[in-house]
Amino acid sequence: MPPAAESQPDTTAQGATTPPDRLAIDPASPFFDETVLRRGVGIRFKGTVRTNIEEYCIPESWVRVQAGKAMDRKGRPLTLKLTGPVEAWFEDLGEDAPVNRL
Repeated sequence: MPPAAESQPDTTAQGATTPPDRLAIDPASPFFDETVLRRGVGIRFKGTVRTNIEEYCIPESWVRVQAGKAMDRKGRPLTLKLTGPVEAWFEDLGEDAPVNRL
């Protein structure tokens, strides 16, 4: 007999307690998720809270940040891939929100 539905953790964007392992703000990216972004995701990279992250990947320990005001030929911002410890949390859960880290 399968376990009751209420005992299963809710992994949808609205009910999840930690953000996904990888997320991007570019709508053309396969890792873009508007419902998760609407909740507000906080990112800490190398111990510093960052607000200029374009994309992150927790298992691979990297973030992408915009490289100044430079644009590519399609009008998208040029990005730099920085490596280091990455932590993510939902900002709508308050100060003691569960943190997704490696």
